[in-house]
Amino acid sequence: MKPYLVELEAAMKAARMASEYLRGAYEEFQAIPDAPVSISTEADRQSQEIILQFLSGQFPLDRLCAEENTPTLQHTPTTGDRVWVVDPIDGTRGFVMKNGEFSVMIGLMDCGKIVVGVVAESALDRFTFATAGGGCWVKTGDGEPQPCRVTSVAVLADSTLIQSHAKPGRSNPPVEAVQPRRVMETYSAGVKLAMVARGDGDLYVNTYAKFADWDICAGHLLVTEAGGTVTEFNGTPLKYGQPKFAQNGGLLAANAVLHPLAIKALRSVSLG
Repeated sequence: MKPYLVELEAAMKAARMASEYLRGAYEEFQAIPDAPVSISTEADRQSQEIILQFLSGQFPLDRLCAEENTPTLQHTPTTGDRVWVVDPIDGTRGFVMKNGEFSVMIGLMDCGKIVVGVVAESALDRFTFATAGGGCWVKTGDGEPQPCRVTSVAVLADSTLIQSHAKPGRSNPPVEAVQPRRVMETYSAGVKLAMVARGDGDLYVNTYAKFADWDICAGHLLVTEAGGTVTEFNGTPLKYGQPKFAQNGGLLAANAVLHPLAIKALRSVSLG
């Protein structure tokens, strides 16, 4: 049996269960066009409970790390050798704005290493997933899984840069530094990382100084298993399980050729 296949199947089932719930909640939700960055909804909490209850039932000795303060999380330790890292709706602004730009993210850490990653784009019924050493795959609807690979673009000027939605009229230092051919914007770090893994874009630049393990854990594995590189903004390796599960070094995900070129180009750009 392939390593972590049982865990991958469980993560996929949990993501499907949450996605089925979210599609119904999404249809009924009244859109909030000016939703703040910090918004959280009942759908976030319900999605998380669906995922955590299922995973804790399948793996009762595993620990749970997740974004929302829900009952199952309150009664389960958050640190240990095996930790499920869950974002029940990554890109909640995309959910409440009803533009489809959100995902469910489920990752498994085993002794500090990411070994399973699932990013479910619920509105599209698309699942991008990976296991350590097992490659990255995408499955849409009832279709067969297809292998994913990062792009082979080798020049920043030819690249497609993926980022969060920029505020109109404001300067965009990463874009100005990289000078890509094209810029794509979307909510959800999970969606962005899956896009890099699938080759839909060449690099994802995140200049946030504060975010959390659950925002990137699952997507991190997708990119590396698809042949890419993921680090902090300045090239430092990412660390998980820090106090409060905090990430504060930004993030750069790209194919292996563009990654060092982007680090060099972005040296003058600050986090914030």
